[in-house]
Amino acid sequence: MENLENKVALVTGAGQGIGRAIALRLARDGADIAIVDLNDEKVQAVADEVQALGRKATTYKADVSRRDEVYAAINHAQKELGGFDIMVNNAGIANVQPIAELTPEEVDKIIKVNVEGVLWGIQAAAAKFRENGTKGKIINASSIAGHEGFPLLGIYSATKFAVRALTQSSAKEYASDGITVNAYCPGVVGTDMWVEIDKRMAEITGAEIGESYDKFVGGIALGRAQTPEDVASFVSYLAGPDSDYMTGQAPLIDGGLVYR
Repeated sequence: MENLENKVALVTGAGQGIGRAIALRLARDGADIAIVDLNDEKVQAVADEVQALGRKATTYKADVSRRDEVYAAINHAQKELGGFDIMVNNAGIANVQPIAELTPEEVDKIIKVNVEGVLWGIQAAAAKFRENGTKGKIINASSIAGHEGFPLLGIYSATKFAVRALTQSSAKEYASDGITVNAYCPGVVGTDMWVEIDKRMAEITGAEIGESYDKFVGGIALGRAQTPEDVASFVSYLAGPDSDYMTGQAPLIDGGLVYR
C-alpha cells in the first residue's frame, strides 16, 4: 500500500545497509527519496534502485557531523523533489573499544557523527517544516545499545542513549508544531557495520572471527539475525500515517534480545 504517496523523505547514511533498506522501503510506500551519504558511488546505485521502483530520487553528498551540510542537504531535497516531509537520521558509526583505552579522538569522532549528526538533522528538519508551515516526521537511529550498555561498546552505547534523550526532548519541543520525533532501536543486523564490530571484538578478546556475532545472534528469541529490511519495515510505520499519534518513543526492534 502506497501510504506515502506524494511525500518526500530524506535518509542519511542511505548508501548501504539499513539506510539503503529504509530508502527502498519508503520508495515502495510511495515516497520520493533524497539519498544522503558520504559515498558518491553508493548513493547513485541506491538512486537507480529507487527510480526502478517508479519513484523520484536525488542524491547529495554530506557529512552529517557538519551542521551546514545537513541544512544544505534538506534544501537540496526540497528543491529537487518539490517538498520535504520525512527526515530519517540514520547515519552512524560504531566504536569497539574498552572504556580504559578510549582516546579523545575516538570519542570526539563518534559523538560528532552519532549525536551531533542526529541533533543537526532534527534541528534542520524542524526548521524546514516550520518554514513550510507543514507537519513532519523526524525519525532517528538509536539501538539496543541505547537501552542497555554493552561491554566494549561503551562510547557507542553512550551515543545511542543520547539519541533517545534528543528524541524525547525534541518531541516535546516540536509537538505544538505538529512535528513528531521518534527513534528505532535495532539489534544485531547483518550489515558491514556488524562485520567490523565482530572483527574488532575478535581482535580485543581473542575470539574467532564470527564468534562474537554468533554469540549475540544466539541470544535472539526469534532465532535469527536481523535484516536491514526488518528495520526498514518498522521505519515505514514511523514514517506513515498510522504512527501520527506517537512521539518521543524509541521502541526496540531486535527480534527479542533486549527487553524494556
